Amino acid sequence: MLANFHFIRPYCLLFIPVVILVWWLVRRAHDPLRGWRSSMDHELLTALTVGDTTRDRWRSVVVLVAWLLATISVAGPTWHLEPSPFSDDPVPLLLLLLADESMDQDDLAPSRMERARLKVADIANSRKGQPLGLIAYAGTAHLVLPPTRDTSVVATMAAEISPAIMPKDGNSLIDALQLASRTLQQSGGSVIVIADGVPVEGAAALTRFQQSSSLPVQILEVAPADSADASAMDAAAAALKARVVRITPDDEDVRGLIRDAARSPRTVAAADRGTRWAESGWWLVPVLCVLTLVSFRRTVSNVLQERDS
Repeated sequence: MLANFHFIRPYCLLFIPVVILVWWLVRRAHDPLRGWRSSMDHELLTALTVGDTTRDRWRSVVVLVAWLLATISVAGPTWHLEPSPFSDDPVPLLLLLLADESMDQDDLAPSRMERARLKVADIANSRKGQPLGLIAYAGTAHLVLPPTRDTSVVATMAAEISPAIMPKDGNSLIDALQLASRTLQQSGGSVIVIADGVPVEGAAALTRFQQSSSLPVQILEVAPADSADASAMDAAAAALKARVVRITPDDEDVRGLIRDAARSPRTVAAADRGTRWAESGWWLVPVLCVLTLVSFRRTVSNVLQERDS
């Protein structure tokens, strides 16, 4: 505990000399014998003084102690961590949507592309209020939306994605994954690839990416079960250590993807934001209350004595 003890706002301790100076000035201003002390011997002044001044001196010291404790309390003494109120925030999820010409095939009615867009809408609906982003890729990869809590915007943008708007044909999954890794570098999170296939020749690049990145990857295969791309998809999943989920007519595939995405870890930087130093200055509040009551009680007692006399 002592090793971790520090102040959250140590600059507030700079006010301690100011507090002491103000206390001394107030005490000096309220000293009824201030003028006599400079012109009379201390022993003679004490002998001529009526009443007990010791209690007043102690009351003044109590006030000083209370002011100093209040300053220390504001400085935020702490020695242990506590969970941050934002530590339970869900990790971001980034969707990588393939928009190659192969996605225009209609072996999945009405087309693979349309089914993929519908699955994006289902994911957006399942993650309302939770960070969701979108990357569209073909021969090149492009960040459409970084993770946002307004998931309806992600579904709206995905509805406009098509092979016709992509600047280059192809299937550069590795470019999309590298872009996703850069996007999620600070916050952590996971990726869902929504595609009908992957290039066979890209397995080596995917393996190198997996070895250099801890980004969790899942793949939603938007193709019939007997598709010729199934073997290539399985090879890519093995290279990425990813799980392949076959598209289903219902939302069973989406629920499985969302469930696994929720278990994805944050990055170290984001995990550090899950805790914070606990404010412990409030432990001094009861002491301040006692000191205030003691000082108040003595003040009232003095007033009553003066009224009776």
